[in-house]
Amino acid sequence: MTMANGNAPAAARASMPALGYLLLLAALLLFGLYALFIAGPAMRVAASEQLERTLADENREICEKFGARSGDAFAACSRALAAVRHKQTDRDNAAALGIL
Repeated sequence: MTMANGNAPAAARASMPALGYLLLLAALLLFGLYALFIAGPAMRVAASEQLERTLADENREICEKFGARSGDAFAACSRALAAVRHKQTDRDNAAALGIL
């Protein structure tokens, strides 16, 4: 059976668990800062690009469905769809604020 060193100061006996907690806290802090400043903006850019691709694909599909495959008709169709989406976003925002 091992015996505790009664002559050792209390701070020396408690320093190992405290050091472990401090290292864990430091690792969590570093991970949080990484997520906040490095991974977060990159994820937002990727999500924005994915949304743009999705909207462009939807525009193409809908405009082709109604016969606007290229040229001025396709551009007009895409602008009209963008206007519809913008109005819907405005309505959603107003509903979220309780205006509608």
